[in-house]
Amino acid sequence: MSSTTTPLGTRPDLDAEEAGTRRRVLDLIASDGPVSAAELAAHLDLTAAAVRRHLALLEGEGQIAVHDGRAAGSPAKRGRPAKRYVVTSDGQAALSQQYSELASQALRFLAEVGGADAVRDFAARRVQELETRHADALAEAGADLSRRAEVLAEGLSDDGFAASARPVPGGMAIQLCQGHCPVQAVAAEFPELCEAEARAFSRMLGVHVQRLATLAHGGHVCTTNIPIIPVRPSTT
Repeated sequence: MSSTTTPLGTRPDLDAEEAGTRRRVLDLIASDGPVSAAELAAHLDLTAAAVRRHLALLEGEGQIAVHDGRAAGSPAKRGRPAKRYVVTSDGQAALSQQYSELASQALRFLAEVGGADAVRDFAARRVQELETRHADALAEAGADLSRRAEVLAEGLSDDGFAASARPVPGGMAIQLCQGHCPVQAVAAEFPELCEAEARAFSRMLGVHVQRLATLAHGGHVCTTNIPIIPVRPSTT
């Protein structure tokens, strides 16, 4: 992660309104990316010129980058394809409001005095709170797995993960995408955090899920594949 990342809203040439709009653009790219300038303009009710200005500045600061492939399931089109943007590691740093090095130091100490099992126990305890926090909303969602994935994505967004639930072409799966991770830098060093979260998603949704990519290990989003099958009743 670059040490020269410019926090949003701190540049002297940006007034508060401009900084706020730029933050909205970055947030939307994090949650919906890869996304085009036209899609951003429509969602944010901005002119194409205004969006392009924000995109140019964010790209110049290294906080976003042009995605190097078509969006999943998008048909091939003639002519030059529209640029689609994703958030970079510097953009993730700008979004994060937490000081991750302190957390990393604490986990290093925990690993030193308690071993790998202590780190795994901590990760498991951390996601227990996640499960408890969203249990009622998931219960109200019923047995429909698509709806449960949507509710989980909404809850994760409220937690600061910029999450969305995206159907996979063919209708056999949903991808739960998290465009922001407040503990990304810590999880890069301690993958136990990501592993425990994926296991929690399996328990919360009632199906075996598969992690396809994580922000902590180079993905532009954390992507979890959710197969569309009926929720199995608990036997415990």
